[in-house]
Amino acid sequence: MPNQTLWGHPKGLYILFFTEMWERFSYYGMRAILILYLTAKTSEINPGLGWDKVSALELYGWYTMMVYVMSVPGGLLADRLLGQKKTVMLGGFLLCIGHLILAFDALWAFYTGIVFIILGVGALKPNISTMVGGLYQKGDTKRDTAFTIFYIGINIGAFAAPLLVGYVGEVINWHYGFGLAGIGMALGQVVYIWGQKYLKNIGNFVPIKREEGTNRKVKLTPIEKDRMLVLILSFIIVMVFWGAYEQAGGLLNLFARDKIDRVMFGFTVPASFLQSLHAFYVILIGLPIAYFWKLWRKKGKEASSLFKMGIGTIITGFGFLFLAKAAMDASIAIDGKASIYWLLGAYFLHVVGELSISPVALSFITKLAPIKYASFMMGAYFMVTGLGNKLAGLLGEAAQSAGEKTIFLSVFAFCVGFGIVLILFVKKLNKLTHGADSEDSNIIIVEAE
Repeated sequence: MPNQTLWGHPKGLYILFFTEMWERFSYYGMRAILILYLTAKTSEINPGLGWDKVSALELYGWYTMMVYVMSVPGGLLADRLLGQKKTVMLGGFLLCIGHLILAFDALWAFYTGIVFIILGVGALKPNISTMVGGLYQKGDTKRDTAFTIFYIGINIGAFAAPLLVGYVGEVINWHYGFGLAGIGMALGQVVYIWGQKYLKNIGNFVPIKREEGTNRKVKLTPIEKDRMLVLILSFIIVMVFWGAYEQAGGLLNLFARDKIDRVMFGFTVPASFLQSLHAFYVILIGLPIAYFWKLWRKKGKEASSLFKMGIGTIITGFGFLFLAKAAMDASIAIDGKASIYWLLGAYFLHVVGELSISPVALSFITKLAPIKYASFMMGAYFMVTGLGNKLAGLLGEAAQSAGEKTIFLSVFAFCVGFGIVLILFVKKLNKLTHGADSEDSNIIIVEAE
């Protein structure tokens, strides 16, 4: 039963696909409306908490950081005690409880629900990604394709959530929106429980072996140490990228609400709807970007994971030039608002950058991380993603005094400079992978956080 396939892949892949799709629906639904709920006035028809922007961005930064930082204990819990499969199950239950509590209109429910969601994502996120890789034997070229399929699920959830949860929360009632996100997570949990028969040999707890005659755990080999060094560098790249990219749910969400003319074809686009743009662009250009890198490699040009990540960082930086122009236009406009098309263009470039960083980084981990520390390293990846989220929150706070244009230009300059330095050293760094990132095992995939 667990070895049955569908369209050339184990059926367990599609169980993980739908589980992650609904988990991301719940997360991105929460992300789309959180900052708007915090800053909505208490006197409005759909009242929020009435916080000032700095306080709201501070909480947003801590929340989006912690959901990923908790992936480290989530990975350790799987590696040392429960295994990936049971830890994902635990995370799903915690998420369902958290969203249920958030549906109640009370301050205690808001804070309690957030804590449960943080714990739930920390348990589920790193381990379900690792389970996808575990469905395939080492060196199986279908692994990268599997991550592509898996990420389609992520983006379906990420695209639908801001539209559905965003509309219900922003237009009707914030707590109905939180509740709708929870219904999505409950559906994902039902799928995961039903599909256990297709995951029998995946994600089970495997004790870490010890050296014979000693009490010490198996050490890293010199090659593994080199690879871990490269992984740590890739984590720094990831943190820089998410520090820029994740302003979408915080600073850019508020920027879109207050300083962007959102009227298109006579319809005022809710600010939360714009949070679906990233996923829409991924679905739209994911395959063309993949095809580009395939042709690039066939021409014999540099196409290693680190090179792609450097290019992605530069392209992401240029997206902030568009945002700086929007900030300049808003500052001189009579109504204080800039064209929505600057935001559409910036998000497009951010996604081009994302497709060269996030999917590559996750696949990179499954290739370079020692198998005995697979879940921990995946957890570490999500931890630095969380640090990037916190950085995004801090930049958003800084923008309230320094101004959006200053922050956008600073992010542009740093990302472009950082990406160029990485590209200059890419050949030396590639040697430290000892062939793990070789041509036949590094097909571009479409995957994200």
